[in-house]
Amino acid sequence: MALYVNTANPGATAHWWPRSNAYRGANVRNPYGECDGTDTAACAYMFGYAMAYDDVNHRGVSDAAHHIWWLDVETGNSWSPDRAANAADLEGMTAYLQSIGAEVGIYSTTYQFREIAGTVGPGSNLNKLNSWIAGATSRASARAYCSSPPLTSGGTVALTQFTAGRFDYDYPCLPIPSKPPATPPKPRHPPDPPKALDRPGPPRAPSFMRFY
Repeated sequence: MALYVNTANPGATAHWWPRSNAYRGANVRNPYGECDGTDTAACAYMFGYAMAYDDVNHRGVSDAAHHIWWLDVETGNSWSPDRAANAADLEGMTAYLQSIGAEVGIYSTTYQFREIAGTVGPGSNLNKLNSWIAGATSRASARAYCSSPPLTSGGTVALTQFTAGRFDYDYPCLPIPSKPPATPPKPRHPPDPPKALDRPGPPRAPSFMRFY
């Protein structure tokens, strides 16, 4: 199952803002150094980490590690003018979600992601994440968006989204198997028939394979 989670980096004016690298009794390893309660990348990282922690542990999500978590990155939310700090916020969210074994992806348009986070550095954990690219206006353009560059380096465009009327529709870019695997070949030499004295056992219930 996929989950779609809101993101933002409101800065120190938020109703809650971190003042250290500690959260919920744990000292978080922070690639940006020590958070001191100011509008820095270090504190933005901790804010994102804390928001993801709360999403997993206080929003009624069961079996959180076995979901795909899509980070919704849109300009309509509260963001810092500092793109590096915004990227750090998303990295903090990703770090916590990956720490529990969850898969993470990014939902945005190419324009909005660049406006918010810029081009992330080579060491960022946002690189190689799957992209879900919105903004298409038809099924045909959504299909074309599948060939767009991913939102971060090394990623894959897994989904695109288009609008038709009042509704949004998603278009899968990754191939979906349409046929079950081929039946394995039969043995060249069939087994010997049972001996006359052998008694056959009770009939076996059929087993079924499901293909998705």
